Amino acid sequence: MKYKERCFAVFMAAALLLVGGCAQIPSVFDYRPYEDVKQSPVWPAAPELARYGFVGELTGEENFPRPGEKTLNVGVKFLRWLVGLVRHSEAPVVLQRPQAVISDGLGRIYVSDVSRQAVYLFDTQRAELSVWEYAAKNIRFELPIGLTLAEDGGVWVADASLQLVSHLDSNGQPLAQIGFGMLEHPTGLARDPATGRLFVADRGSNSIKVFSSAGELLSEFSGFGEAEGELNGPTYLFWQDEKLYVTDTLNSRIQIFSGQGEYLFSFGRRGLFVGDLPRPKGVAVDKAGNVYVVESFYDYLLIFNQSGELLLPIGGTGHGVGQFYLPAGVWVDENYVYVADTFNGRVMIFEYLGDGNASDVASDGSSGIVDAARD
Repeated sequence: MKYKERCFAVFMAAALLLVGGCAQIPSVFDYRPYEDVKQSPVWPAAPELARYGFVGELTGEENFPRPGEKTLNVGVKFLRWLVGLVRHSEAPVVLQRPQAVISDGLGRIYVSDVSRQAVYLFDTQRAELSVWEYAAKNIRFELPIGLTLAEDGGVWVADASLQLVSHLDSNGQPLAQIGFGMLEHPTGLARDPATGRLFVADRGSNSIKVFSSAGELLSEFSGFGEAEGELNGPTYLFWQDEKLYVTDTLNSRIQIFSGQGEYLFSFGRRGLFVGDLPRPKGVAVDKAGNVYVVESFYDYLLIFNQSGELLLPIGGTGHGVGQFYLPAGVWVDENYVYVADTFNGRVMIFEYLGDGNASDVASDGSSGIVDAARD
């Protein structure tokens, strides 16, 4: 072996040992995989009392750095790059076009991604990222959109292209599939934990279909139209306090139904002002009854009270902190608000400020916030 070849072989062996050793260091979880935010923004801005603060974002494997990884020197980074060339390393695991997001309140955050054709699991407690690709044995997801928590620690996933809802266990293994032959274009999902009923927004039939956990079609309600209780392009769902919140996207409104499909209330309209709903998508409700709606046309997260009055807008078009680009799903839990920022390839996370919940959002000045948003 020539001298240069021997030197290169020794160099590569050292590089492999170095990088292999680094790979054994356990990962940690970091909500903020970048360092360009010096001070966390809050909403509304001063002089209003702040109600929400920026926490960070989910993007993919960047959320799981190894200790000290952010301060790696140039030499180590070069060695990792060189070994990557030899090993023909795969592209980084990142969100591409996230659609829906849910959390179980125990540190597991699920995100559906229609471009990656998979469901991502961000396990913040175990500092692990998983990508689940299969809706059934030997059948990959094609257009996964809606998500809802299952009773066994897993999730239900609505795939609009496969025309079914798949039940995955806590490890991402497919358990069962329901709705095939009965669903045309399933999008949003919600589950009543008391009865186990699954509500499915079927955009193809402009209806809500209700299934048992065993897959039996129990009922169906609504239909195409613009009248109260009728739907045009339903997308996302949320279940709270015996009420089903439905994003009636092409009718530019949120409709609320009972669990039996009885129309109760609606709010929203087409318009040009912040607070109008030309193209609503994700919907969620916190424990105080405040309603969170993703308005995808103007790239806002809008927060309403139970009467449908605008309390606070967050967002606007862009790529920075607190800005969105064609956002989709939204979820709330005890501590955080999650927004699937689709064309920015991330999930933006906000926290409740003050007493730790949103029970007092704009309670002492909502009219000023709304007026400012409409100016």
